[in-house]
Amino acid sequence: MPAKSKAQQKAAGAALSAKRGDTKVGELKGASRSMYKSMSEKELEEFASTKRKGLPEHKGEAR
Repeated sequence: MPAKSKAQQKAAGAALSAKRGDTKVGELKGASRSMYKSMSEKELEEFASTKRKGLPEHKGEAR
């Protein structure tokens, strides 16, 4: 499932980094922290690998 906004894609990237041990879990805040807890590494990879071109900055914005 692709990310629906740039913010969601960034949060998934941060959570994925923590899952892989590249960053500390304590550094995560908000959406990235909840994604870290609730999603698998594979799911996070799918969100984080979404192309950012054409995505709105935040989910509620029109494209």
